[in-house]
Amino acid sequence: MAAELADWRDTILRFLADEVEPHYEQWERDGIVPKSLYRKMGDAGLLCVDAPAAYGGAEAPLEFSFAIAEEAARLGYMSLVTNVMMHSDIVVPYISHLGTEAQKQKYLPRMISGECFGALAMTEPGTGSDLQAIKTTAIPDGDGYRLNGSKTFITNGQNADVVIVAAKTDPAAGAKGMTLFLVDTDLPGFKRGRNLEKVGMHAADTSELFFDDVRLGPDAVLGRLGGGFGHLIDELPRERLMLAVSAVAHAEGALERTIAYVKERKAFGQPVASFQNTRFELARIKTEIEVARAFYEKCCRLYVEGKLDVPTAAMIKLATSEMEGRVVDACLQLFGGYGYMTEYPISRYWADARVQRIYGGTNEIMKEVIARALVGR
Repeated sequence: MAAELADWRDTILRFLADEVEPHYEQWERDGIVPKSLYRKMGDAGLLCVDAPAAYGGAEAPLEFSFAIAEEAARLGYMSLVTNVMMHSDIVVPYISHLGTEAQKQKYLPRMISGECFGALAMTEPGTGSDLQAIKTTAIPDGDGYRLNGSKTFITNGQNADVVIVAAKTDPAAGAKGMTLFLVDTDLPGFKRGRNLEKVGMHAADTSELFFDDVRLGPDAVLGRLGGGFGHLIDELPRERLMLAVSAVAHAEGALERTIAYVKERKAFGQPVASFQNTRFELARIKTEIEVARAFYEKCCRLYVEGKLDVPTAAMIKLATSEMEGRVVDACLQLFGGYGYMTEYPISRYWADARVQRIYGGTNEIMKEVIARALVGR
């Protein structure tokens, strides 16, 4: 499989060079990636590559899906990584694992082709990582539901055609009263809010979403009625593993750019790479990355075997995102003043890395998840 994976990486890199590199800076200025790119990715077979063949997917090994995020993250296209991971590696697996046959037939072929783009709406104003505190409701109404509430920080919020929404169907039942719904964005009562301005990942559209008496049929329920919280927990390992994929590759890309720079840049008449501080910093950074990659590769194997549990997924998200933050900061420092200039890509690596310690559950929550597995509450 090594030769096939190498060929696949070449395919990814050619696509990124042809379709992303010439336009990425403009997309960052625009604050959004055009939906036409996702259709091109679908045509090239770069979306949902491990999705079931019965619905048009390649049913490829997990490494082929992760390779897309790795190569894009290494090149610094983190906005694209975030958008595509949300669609291909979070939303589509939810539907593949939990959907009815009718739901799979309705959504998966169009999501694999890029015709239909997906988002996941959990976070609300004031709730952050506390999913049990959400206030969005889907109250039974006849044979369906009325959806009311709002969400924020929703990746793909501007471009999404379907959104998986977490809502309370029984507000008095706590976690057991939460249900997931498939919400088409053309339904009456659905409204997109602002495309939020962020510190980094500017082209990754991140939005507020509003639901005002959105009428949902019984066929909009994804998974078990009242099982939403459990479904979210079940799917978190892949989401957090994907964050580790991008964190490790992003750090590797920052190091590659830094090595090239310190070899060229001169100070006091000699290359910056000749100073002991630079050499020792590069050695430390490389070691940190390799240690993180080893843990990440172990977690990938566990996931494929169905053994990646929630605490271990929290560990890999915590470890790799903290490593990424240290690495990109140290790399920027080696660029000196130029590192703080936006014309140098290392500045974007630095800005884009910061959110990795926040989304997918803050790293403080990751520590709590790990601690509970060790000593209980």
